[in-house]
Order: sequence, then C-alpha cells, then structure tokens
Amino acid sequence: MVVQSVRVERRVDLDWIRIAAFGLLILYHVGMVFVPWYYHVKSTHLVPALLPFMLALNPWRLGLLFVVAGAATRFMAANATPGALTASRSLRLLPPLLFGMLVIVPPQSYWEVVARQLYAHDFVAFYTQHYLAFAKQFCSSGPCLILPTWNHLWFVAYLWIYTLIAMLLVTLFPGGVLRTESALVRGLSGVGLMVLPAMVFGTYRLALLPLFPPNNALVGDWYNHALYLSMFTLGYLIARAEPVWDLMVKQRWTALGISVAVFASYLLARWQWPPGALRGAWRFYEGTAYGLYQWSCIVAVLGFGRRWITRDSAARRYLTDAIFPYYVVHQTVIVGVAFALRDSGFTAAQEATFIISATAASCALTYEMVRRARWLRPLFGLKLQGAAT
Repeated sequence: MVVQSVRVERRVDLDWIRIAAFGLLILYHVGMVFVPWYYHVKSTHLVPALLPFMLALNPWRLGLLFVVAGAATRFMAANATPGALTASRSLRLLPPLLFGMLVIVPPQSYWEVVARQLYAHDFVAFYTQHYLAFAKQFCSSGPCLILPTWNHLWFVAYLWIYTLIAMLLVTLFPGGVLRTESALVRGLSGVGLMVLPAMVFGTYRLALLPLFPPNNALVGDWYNHALYLSMFTLGYLIARAEPVWDLMVKQRWTALGISVAVFASYLLARWQWPPGALRGAWRFYEGTAYGLYQWSCIVAVLGFGRRWITRDSAARRYLTDAIFPYYVVHQTVIVGVAFALRDSGFTAAQEATFIISATAASCALTYEMVRRARWLRPLFGLKLQGAAT
C-alpha cells in the first residue's frame, strides 16, 4: 500500500470530533462530582448508576484528543518549518498554561482544601501562604496536593511537550516521517488496523500501569506518556494517509461492534466476580480488553466522523475557536458551583442541572469577553487576529 500525496484541506470532521471530545470531557468532569471516585469537590449525593457511563468514556476520551491533536500538528507542519511550528504552538499553549496555573486553577485547590481539609482561612491566605509554596501540602485527607498545580490543564503541558518531541525528530530525521508513515500504513492495512494499536495499548496497560500509575504530573507519568505520546504520534503519521482513513470508514461498524461487545463483557466480569477474584487472569483480560476497547472506540469515532461529517458550517467555525477557552475555564466553574451547592438541599438531578447550566453559561460568556479583548486572547489560546486554525 502506497501513501498518497493529498492536498491539505480543512478536516471539518476532525474539528467536530475535537469539539465533541472536549464537550464530553466537560460532562465527564461534571459526572466526577457525583461518582465515588476522587475529585476536588464531591456532591453529598453520590450516584453509582453513573459509573457505567463514566467507565465507557474513560479509556478513550483523552486518547482521541491526542490522536486529533497529532493529526492537526501534521497538517500545520505542511505549511511551516519545525522551528516556526514550535514557536507558534508555544505561543498558543504556554500563556494559557501559565495563566491558568496562576489565575484559573488556584480557586479549585482552595475549594478542595476547604471541603476536604476544613481549611479555615480565606483565599488570599491560601494563595500567598500555600499555593505558591512549591511543595506537597494538605496530606491529612486524601492524596497530598502539590502546589502550585495545573489540574485539568495537564493536557496542555503534555501536548506542548509532545509537539516539541515531534518537531525535534522531524528536524533530525527529515525523511523519517514519510518512511515511517509508509511502514505504518502497510501495518495498519486489513486486520492490522484493529489489532496492532490495540496490542500496543494493551501491553502498555499490562507492563507499565502497575509500575507507573497515572499522576498527570509530567515526572514519573510513564504509562500516560507511553499511551498519549503513541496516540499523538499515530495521529501525526496517519493524518495524510488516505488508505488508513478509508479503512476506518469501512471498518467503523466493526469497530463499534467490538467496542460494545468488549465493554459489555467487562461490565459482566465486574459484576460477576468480586474484587480480587481471578486476579492473574482478570489482570491479563482487563489489560488486553482495555487496549482493544480503547482503540476500537477511537476507530469508530474517526470512521463515522470521516463518513458523516463532510460539510462546513458557521457553528463549526465558531466552536473551533471557542472550545479551547471553554476548556480552560470549565473545571473551575464546575468545582466552584459544586462547592457552593454542598449544603443547598437540592437533589442530585437539580445539582447536576445547575452545574451544567452554570458551566455552559460561564464558558460562553468567557469566550465572548475574551475574543473581544486583545490582551486576553493569548491567555486563553486564541490568536491575536482571531484567525481560525
């Protein structure tokens, strides 16, 4: 199979997939308020019935974003030198990351220590005495906080690092991308599309996850780096490989069927056997099934997107620009509203409705304010001139 040379065009399907993936991420973070997993602030109403939906999203939602980010980076690389692309990405990613860590994220940590640690001082005292301390703190209940922190903005830091790695490799091995792409396209032909990436991701889970649990802290986060850097690289290499995209379209229903079957078997196994039962066999099954489910979901989303999303629209152009500012501010709104509603007496449904509504309104208002203020635009990842990318 030969890699075809294609004219670089706007991939509206990937834009919409990116928008939808960030939208799912926002809803996922709302769900974290109500499930029995660690989160910054929890509702008094836990809803275990949400767990299957959270489990269904968790394996592939972020991997999909890194695949799309890798593809977008490849498209940008067609019109820029590695140095220029690195500078452009740095100007788009680093100001929101630093601004977010210093301004957007600190309230999340403050509300967390008030709710979990019964911290009795005001935000100014927390910010000046604790948040900027550059140390582990508040270890008496739950995991220690390492402050300052980037919380949900870890994705931005990782994306920047992976872009630097990609551009360094392109600079050092200028002919390597096309050769690697050609080899990858051959490997992903036929059944290889579903099998090979799933095997790699399953191996990561079996070999690296027990040794390096995810921490989103950059240092020591080797399972996440192996997984997400591979996803980013895969997206970069297949971005202009039409045979792979054509095969994803052909296998989209197969990928969807595999993902449904694997997830159903996973839920059945969780209900059938108590924790610790069939430990060795379960661990092997969980790792291999996780990798297969993870990749089959991504193939299904990309395949259906490529097949069904073919027309551009004003909504796509608006949301493509807006979604990154939405991402920057959404978790602070979620945590803040959840904190305010702790003793409200509302039902779980009322709390969730209020959190989702407040988050949507705050994200929209933030974007409308930011896009009109030239000095704010770079702090939220927007170009100064407002040109779409």
